[in-house]
Amino acid sequence: MRVRIIFLLKNRGAYVPFHHQFLIAQMLKAVIMLGANRDFLTFKGFNFSGLKGQTKSSRKGLHFCSSRVTLVISSRNNDFIDYLLYHLFKMPKVSVGNLHLQPERVELENLPDIGGYEKFICLSPILLSEPALFDEAATRFVDPESDEFSDKLYDLAMQHIEELAVFTAEKLKEFSRFQIVPDREYLDKLAARNKKFSRVYPTFDQDVKFEVRGYTFPFYFYAPPEVKEIVFMDGLGALPHKGFGMIDLANEDPTARVAPYAVPGLTTDEPNAADHI
Repeated sequence: MRVRIIFLLKNRGAYVPFHHQFLIAQMLKAVIMLGANRDFLTFKGFNFSGLKGQTKSSRKGLHFCSSRVTLVISSRNNDFIDYLLYHLFKMPKVSVGNLHLQPERVELENLPDIGGYEKFICLSPILLSEPALFDEAATRFVDPESDEFSDKLYDLAMQHIEELAVFTAEKLKEFSRFQIVPDREYLDKLAARNKKFSRVYPTFDQDVKFEVRGYTFPFYFYAPPEVKEIVFMDGLGALPHKGFGMIDLANEDPTARVAPYAVPGLTTDEPNAADHI
């Protein structure tokens, strides 16, 4: 299941740091802990985007100027999504950095045949490896046009697919075709404007701060349809449950493939419930 959560922004013009995935992760962790369901307290089988809305930059960070912001969350565990949404909508508001957000409604994405698409965009940065203490490998730059870049993502994808245990050993052998090719024209435009497609981001594990290098650019994705579908739902690269590696279809309007979603368990007389039922 892949859903879009629309929030009302109660303090338009407020800002978050440019690198704010860790703040979203902290907010979601608080919501998950609020429900106190032991099955989900350490659950990692989900992925989420950055916050989307009308923004402008300043020295302080990224200012949100729109009245609403959107967060995309996906997981193949529908019960987890419903659990997260239920407890989120029980809260009158949540905070992400300086943003005060009121959950308004939920939209369910009706996914097309992902295997038929080749070009994708990043909704959150892609990581090539997980961080470790006293190891700088997670911050090392890798040329996205190199074989090493694709190979690292292939290894992570196959490790995840094998852990899912949904394919036979014979079927897994068919998944050797895998290549990520960045949009060279986009990279050239960024270079001409002296802008970056790769940055070092903070992330936290049990309150320990790590630094990781992430990449954000449009790319062509060549792989078997089954692999594309899993990556689209579960994330590309490392630490998807920390808000990295969410992708979407390029040159597509995601709002054209959504439908209202009623969160199970919420009733019309509860706060926020009427907005999304």
